[in-house]
This record gives sequence, structure tokens and C-alpha cells, in this order.
Amino acid sequence: MAGRTTLLVTGGLALAGFTVAFVLAQPTKAVGLLTPDDAELVAIGQIIYAEQCAACHGARLEGQPNWRIRGEDGLLPAPPHDATGHTWHHDDETLFTLTKFGLAGLIENAPATGMPVYEGVLSDDEIIAVLSFIKSTWSDDLREYHDELNTQSE
Repeated sequence: MAGRTTLLVTGGLALAGFTVAFVLAQPTKAVGLLTPDDAELVAIGQIIYAEQCAACHGARLEGQPNWRIRGEDGLLPAPPHDATGHTWHHDDETLFTLTKFGLAGLIENAPATGMPVYEGVLSDDEIIAVLSFIKSTWSDDLREYHDELNTQSE
């Protein structure tokens, strides 16, 4: 009887361990528009970012110096897209709209900005690829925070 109980307990523990490992191994469901775990999309986004965005936002997503202080032209320099910036504070829809339509897409009577409008320059899929690339560079905790923002905005 003791041998049988040991076998049942051991088998039960093995099954529980397998179940936990299986659940943890499953890819997480994408939340929002961006898919930073899609390696092919991220690679495309990285190329487009280098061609369209890096001149202002930096090759390493570092942004321009003093990005919080208006320049002599009255415009704010390009912010970083890494952890030191504020990109991850905005949900996917906001980031997409800002990229496609500029600040005017988000705010009526928006102030002037140096951010170009990408409507007609990049397709929606290309914008999503660039933003997915940017998100792919963030730490797990920033990505989790960002996913939570997307969940709240759904």
C-alpha cells in the first residue's frame, strides 16, 4: 500500500510539474497592436527605424540631448525610445496615432512639433513593425507595464 501511495504522489507531482512547465512555455498572448516577440516583424521594423527614425531618435533609441527642453526653434528635441524616455508610458493606439498623424492626431489645436507625419510615407503595417521593434528592446518589466496599459485601453 505504501508503495502504491508513493507511486501516486510521485506521479501526481510529475504531472503537476509538467503542467506548470507547459503553461510557462506557452507564448504570451500579444496585448494591443504591437508584437515585439515576432522576430521577423521586429527585424523589418529595425530596418525601417534605421531609415526613417534613427536620424532624430538615435541609432540606439537614445533620443536627442536635452529632449525635455525646447530648442531655440520652440520645438522639443526627439525623445528617446529606450527606458529613459516616455514612449513606454503610452498605449499602442496612442503610439500608432502619434506616428501616423503626428500630435494633431491626438490633440485638437496641437502645438508645433518636429515629429513628421508618416501617413502616406509608411503603411500601417510598417508603423506597427517599427513600434514592435522599439518595444522589443524594452526590459520585461517595461513590456509588462506597457501590456497593462494596452489592457486598460481595450
